[in-house]
Amino acid sequence: METSTSFILRPWQISDIDSLVKYANNKKISDNLTNAFPNPDSCDDGIKFIKIQESYNPAKAFAIVIDNEACGAIGVFQQTDIHEKNAEMGYWLAEKHWGKGVITNAIKQTVEYGFKNFEINRIFARPFGSNLASQKVLEKAGFKFEAKFKNTIYKNGQFLDEIYYAIYK
Repeated sequence: METSTSFILRPWQISDIDSLVKYANNKKISDNLTNAFPNPDSCDDGIKFIKIQESYNPAKAFAIVIDNEACGAIGVFQQTDIHEKNAEMGYWLAEKHWGKGVITNAIKQTVEYGFKNFEINRIFARPFGSNLASQKVLEKAGFKFEAKFKNTIYKNGQFLDEIYYAIYK
């Protein structure tokens, strides 16, 4: 049975740069994220990311902190135009903390935060079809499967399915 590791969610700080770069430089993580997530991740990339996050009010993304170290990220990003009542959720976690209930609980907290702080009715996530672990944590956090788009993602020289999960206010 999975036991949850203790963590906190907090805004990113420039002092997180070393742990951000340390944990983000993992091909197993970047292989399951869009190409906007740099690999390898440099200090310059990390500083740029943190400065962008510091500019948002209310915050859109948080550091996942375990034992006083930023070990991952999670965020909720309100969409625009006709999709303005929707927000996309994204997340990643240091490999050493996988399978300990951290992401499931972080998703639940971030959903609550998103519905409270943004004028949205739906939060969705788009895990790759090959990322079964991410699909499972979304389901554990209350998200429901909505759609599967066959071979819509092109990552690392191969086509992958894109899966949509969502939760409603």
